[in-house]
Amino acid sequence: MAIYIEPISPVAFSILGLDIRWYALAYVAAFVIGYFAFRYFMTGKDENVTLSKKQIDDLLTYIILGVILGGRLGYVLFYNLSFFIAHPLEIFAVWHGGMSFHGGLIGVIIATLLFAKKENQNGLRILDVLAVIAPIGLFFGRIANFINMEVMGRPTDMPWGVVFNGHGEIPRHPSPLYEAATEGILLFIIMYCLYKYTKLRKYPGALGGMLGMLYAIFRIGCEQFRAPDIQIGFLTSWGLTMGQLLSGIMFACGLGLFLYSIRKKV
Repeated sequence: MAIYIEPISPVAFSILGLDIRWYALAYVAAFVIGYFAFRYFMTGKDENVTLSKKQIDDLLTYIILGVILGGRLGYVLFYNLSFFIAHPLEIFAVWHGGMSFHGGLIGVIIATLLFAKKENQNGLRILDVLAVIAPIGLFFGRIANFINMEVMGRPTDMPWGVVFNGHGEIPRHPSPLYEAATEGILLFIIMYCLYKYTKLRKYPGALGGMLGMLYAIFRIGCEQFRAPDIQIGFLTSWGLTMGQLLSGIMFACGLGLFLYSIRKKV
């Protein structure tokens, strides 16, 4: 017995003929909540990083650009390069969906390090705070994926399999909700507890490395239920997906950063 759901319009509402999409609202919610969460850590809660309100505002601008440019370019390069070579203008059509978390992460890292260099700050310490906040954005992004019926799961006979009326009759795993729960809620709880109740924040880069490893583990697990991208399919005969490959690389990088950090306390 599957759960039948009426498709949700990707447009949340319109203002003066301008369509406001759930996808855009998810990013707005992530940036707004993340901004105030970051300010919370900067008001005496983190003795390792001190930024003024103006610096936090400037950092938000860097991060927004890093997320959007990195996420979009990551999707173009990792997931659908041949299509975008044939249709280059579609690269700018971000409202059609198509963002890569791994690309967005690279964009945020580069943007944060550039900001830190400009402001004479320790970039790894800033990234550690962002690592605690990042799952908030992941949660909203996965909810938007579900609303847009993107990256849905593989067929299943489980009772919680989902069928969107008018979009086939095969029940599928609601994999975006799995990812919202693990990469979003659970990962945030773990990262906050590591920040608050351990000494890892004393080691610049340690929390960032932990985020990389934990996200990779959750993503690789959730990919077992998520259908591979149509334009790519499985990368191997035994079922490796692009998301798992990138997450495996991410785990190795996170582990390397973590080991480097705990051996070199700054």
